[in-house]
Formats: sequence, structure tokens, C-alpha cells
Amino acid sequence: MALTPVEIRHMTPGTGLFGYKRAAMDRLLDEIAASFEDVWRERADLADKIEQLETDLVRYRELEGLLRTTLVSAERASAELKEQARREADLILGEAHAEARAVQRNARSENERLGNESRRLRAQLHAALEAIEEVEDSWPAVQPSEAEAA
Repeated sequence: MALTPVEIRHMTPGTGLFGYKRAAMDRLLDEIAASFEDVWRERADLADKIEQLETDLVRYRELEGLLRTTLVSAERASAELKEQARREADLILGEAHAEARAVQRNARSENERLGNESRRLRAQLHAALEAIEEVEDSWPAVQPSEAEAA
């Protein structure tokens, strides 16, 4: 049972013929000593708790510093990865555009080649038809009666 300073000040030990009664005074001193021991023990417990909390605080501050460092590193790595991905995407896009241009050039070239080939074949067919017509014109006309006899 802890006594407050106000309670101690207002305690009055019993008085007797020759001053204070020894038993009452001993009880009062025992109560004051017990109260003082309680307060002293509580003070020691609180000091231990403060020491533990200060140790925890130091540890948490170290963890906070580590977390901040980790976060900054992660942000930096993320930014670098994004930049690298953007560069790779630009490179892939550039290669795709170059390949598309090459495919277009090849397609135009093939189209032109096929067009030239088509004109050449048409010219040959025209020449062959003209040659056939010239041969037909130079042959004597076959009479239907002669064609039936043959």
C-alpha cells in the first residue's frame, strides 16, 4: 500500500505520557518504509522499462533507416528497369519499322518484277497471235466441201 506525501504529512502517531507511543511509531515507520519500498521498486521497474523502450527505439530507428535505404534502392531499380524497358521497346520498334520498310521494298520490287513479266508475256502472246493470224492469212481458204471430203 503506497502512501502519498500528503498522507504521510497528515499522519499523527499516537502520543503517550512520555511522547510518542513506540508501537504506533513503529507501525507508522513500517508503513512509510513499505510505501517507500513500493515507490522505489516501481521507480526501478519504470527505469528498466525506459531502458528497454530506448533500446527498442534505437532498433526501430535502425530499421527505419534500412527501410528508407531499401525503398530508395527499389525506386532507383524500378526507374532503371523502366528506362531499360523503354529503350528495348524503342529498339524493337525501330527494328520492326526497318523490317516493315524492307518488306515493303521487297513487295514493290516483286510487284514491279511481276508487272514486267506480265507485260513481257503479254507481248509474247500478242506476237504469237499475230504470227498465227499471218499464217492463217497466208494459207488458202479451205472450202467446206473440201473439208468434209478430207
